[in-house]
Amino acid sequence: YSTIKSCRVCGSENFTSVLSLGEHPLANSLKSNLDQIEEKFPLTLVFCSMCSLVQIRETVSKEILFKRYVWVTGTSKTAREFSEEFYMYIAKFFTSEKFFAIEIASNDGTFLKPFKQAGHKVLGVDPAENIAKIANDIGIHTINKFFDSNTANSLVDEYGEADCVFARNVVPHTEDLHGVIAGMGRCLKSNGVGAIEFHYTQSILDETQYDSIYHEHLSYFSLSSICYLLEKHNLHAFDILESPISGGALIVYFSKDKRTVSKRFEEKKSCEKKTGISKKEKWEEFSRNCLAHRLKLAALLKSEVEKGSRLIAYGASARSSTLLNFCDLNDVGLECIADGNAIKHGKFAPGTRFPIVPPDVAFSKKPDTVLLLAWNFKNEILSILKDKYGFSGKVILPLPCEPHVVEF
Repeated sequence: YSTIKSCRVCGSENFTSVLSLGEHPLANSLKSNLDQIEEKFPLTLVFCSMCSLVQIRETVSKEILFKRYVWVTGTSKTAREFSEEFYMYIAKFFTSEKFFAIEIASNDGTFLKPFKQAGHKVLGVDPAENIAKIANDIGIHTINKFFDSNTANSLVDEYGEADCVFARNVVPHTEDLHGVIAGMGRCLKSNGVGAIEFHYTQSILDETQYDSIYHEHLSYFSLSSICYLLEKHNLHAFDILESPISGGALIVYFSKDKRTVSKRFEEKKSCEKKTGISKKEKWEEFSRNCLAHRLKLAALLKSEVEKGSRLIAYGASARSSTLLNFCDLNDVGLECIADGNAIKHGKFAPGTRFPIVPPDVAFSKKPDTVLLLAWNFKNEILSILKDKYGFSGKVILPLPCEPHVVEF
């Protein structure tokens, strides 16, 4: 890995550390066995005083992080349902009956499916060989490449410019931010519409969402900071949509031409000024809240075990790796982690001794208490627990905000 010497967006060397989470394994580096040696990397959140971008200091090679991947978008019912809403919202910007859409880091093609089903031309670009194959196998044409300016040029040469170019929860993952944004602009027609989804820093701040900090997420954007990045490439944001993914995400819509900005776009930017999201002091307060939160969560889990509760977890997400390791939960008595993604079954969560098993196996243990690690999919998972497994007991929600218990 390397350590940045200047801000990823503005290039300023005037940034300071606001939170050190210690050394962590890579969040998606699932272990095949407990004897497997894990490499750990520092994880440090820093704040740029010039452009207010919040980012991590360490950069791990993208080839290590993304050439093979374990998150499959279509696994989540929430994501599948939101893909329809996402399509309907972006389609309203177009008057033509058919248009061409490109998705950057398109994963298994879940978000391109509604476009294709409506008769539009689609193209996905994704660096993960295993996930790109899944998409191609179901008929979503996907190119297995990292996206940058060079890739953008080759796409335009072969397929032409697109009416719509979107990137969901990927721009914050990229080391070459300017190359990716320039590439999106290169692929976009002069009258086209682009969209970028990102985990919103206001949500991270307000709800103490430190579990969103891991090595894949290099940058953490506010609306102001993403607009600043877009403007550097002559791209102009004009509208936003809130997303149910990530526990609080924004989608910003932009174009090459300057358009009338929406009322909610203006309101969100105004709100950011009032809340102080772009001030270092807010992030120093966030750091103190994180340190206090991990003590409360560890104490809550320990008390459950001391009562004799049988404890499992649900959701072996990347963000769960940060939570488990930052809170040092290896000795709290978790028996296993249930997860619906078959790619993860038979593996062990990074930095822990916890096996990842199918939900059927986990609930055959008759747990009394479930730690909901994938709390950002709370409604979806609570329905599974109740309707499919008839679970009766306690569910511990570590986040958002304070750890709390829901009883069935």
